[in-house]
Amino acid sequence: MRAVSDNAPLLHDLMPWSVAPLRIGRGWPVAPDAATLRARWALFTAAGEEEREALLHPSRARGLHSRVGQLPGHRTATTALAREEGPCPEPVPIAHGAYDRQWLIPDHRLVDAARPELWRVLDGHQVFAVEQAFVPEAEEPPVTFAALLPDGRSPAGRPGRIRPLFRQPGGRDPNLAPGLLEALSAAYGAGVSAYDVLAWVAAAGYAAPEGCRVPFAAGPEQWRAGVALGERLVWLHTRGARFADPAAGRDPGGPRLPGGSRPYVRAPLPAAPGPGELEYDPEQRELRIGAGRVSPVSPAAWQRTAGGVRVLEAWWERRTAPGPPGSLEALRPPPWTRSSTSELLETVSVLTLLAELDAERRELARRLTPQPGPGQGQEREQGRGGVGAAELRDTGVLPVPAARRRPASVLDHREEGPDGQFALV
Repeated sequence: MRAVSDNAPLLHDLMPWSVAPLRIGRGWPVAPDAATLRARWALFTAAGEEEREALLHPSRARGLHSRVGQLPGHRTATTALAREEGPCPEPVPIAHGAYDRQWLIPDHRLVDAARPELWRVLDGHQVFAVEQAFVPEAEEPPVTFAALLPDGRSPAGRPGRIRPLFRQPGGRDPNLAPGLLEALSAAYGAGVSAYDVLAWVAAAGYAAPEGCRVPFAAGPEQWRAGVALGERLVWLHTRGARFADPAAGRDPGGPRLPGGSRPYVRAPLPAAPGPGELEYDPEQRELRIGAGRVSPVSPAAWQRTAGGVRVLEAWWERRTAPGPPGSLEALRPPPWTRSSTSELLETVSVLTLLAELDAERRELARRLTPQPGPGQGQEREQGRGGVGAAELRDTGVLPVPAARRRPASVLDHREEGPDGQFALV
């Protein structure tokens, strides 16, 4: 009798094309706000070549004289950084780790491994599933989701795998095993979309040493319930940018808690808080930042981790830790602003709402777990009455063709290469 872990398909097979995390190679092109990046760029381009060399933090992949092309969708210069005198490329927001947002200078000359194949499919239809590195005994979702370009790493720096939902811009060519949508539509008696599959992954996927596994529903009712749960999870992960549906209580934009549990600033926050000033009082359910107070903050929001690191502590450190003296990273964001407060409150709200869905995820997992047969003491095969890896192999959905693990070609897309040359990709 096959065990559940053998017959719950791997996400690696369901969404076969994946990309390694970004490797930036230096800290200063990333910051919590765009203004800081423009200031760092101005200092960099004002320096002479010798000082500029030291500020850059050269690597084997990037130096002052590296010749690289533009990032897809960004009209940045392609001359060597040694000769750069222009304004800062417009910073763009990225998803940092599971629950944070940072800003990045989208200049290929600054990023060791920018993963251009991801930038080519970044648009208003795309959703990125980031499969997290396996952390034993960590009660964390195995996959997080982003509408922004994700860096693909946990707050602790552990690399994940980035799996775009679509292989082509405009929501075309779903990154799914060929025939999967047809097999699921036949199993559940209704048309299944790529977005439905992504939502199901969010609700039902579980972590295993070999990667995220995704058991499928035994019937249409369970499938619909799991998809509805997953839609809300992805909506929260993407801060309302995907799966918005006001009729289902998922408004566009940053998710908000109901009035009675919505966090507020109860005592003014310090103008320039330091890295050691964030504390949590579980009895009062409040964050303490110096003399400032934010409440209510649920214990579940405070305890939530990503990669084994508390999310709120990592969020705080990212905004208050000093950079090395003499480096561009030493130029930090301005003292605490109203925007900083709004971002903190929204992050607390998202973590709280996600925690409220944990019980529903656990109940779905319980229902998807095979139970011992009467008097047999053995597990029933996952997929009995539903869909499993064995059924997908029988119908030819698995194994996945090798070509589906590679990025799609974009033959009509021109990108500027080094020194203004153009190439077709």
